[in-house]
Amino acid sequence: MAAEKTTKAKATKKAAKAAPVVKTLEELKADLLAKSNDLLETKRSHRAGELVNPRVITLGRKEVARLKTAIRALELKGDK
Repeated sequence: MAAEKTTKAKATKKAAKAAPVVKTLEELKADLLAKSNDLLETKRSHRAGELVNPRVITLGRKEVARLKTAIRALELKGDK
C-alpha cells in the first residue's frame, strides 16, 4: 500500500510555470496607475476600519514596486 502512494505522488508532478506575458511600456504604466489607485483605496478603507485583511496593503505595495522595477528595466533597455 505504501508503494502505491509513492507511485501516485511521482505520477502527479507539477507542470512547469509558463513564461510571463511581456507587456509594453504603456501597458505597464496603465497597470501601475490602476494598482496605485487600488492601494490608495485600500489604505483609505484601512483608516476607516473597513479593511478585513490588512495584509492586502503589503501585497499592493509589492505589486507597485514590481511594476516600477519592470518599467525602469524597459526604459533602461530602450536607452541602449
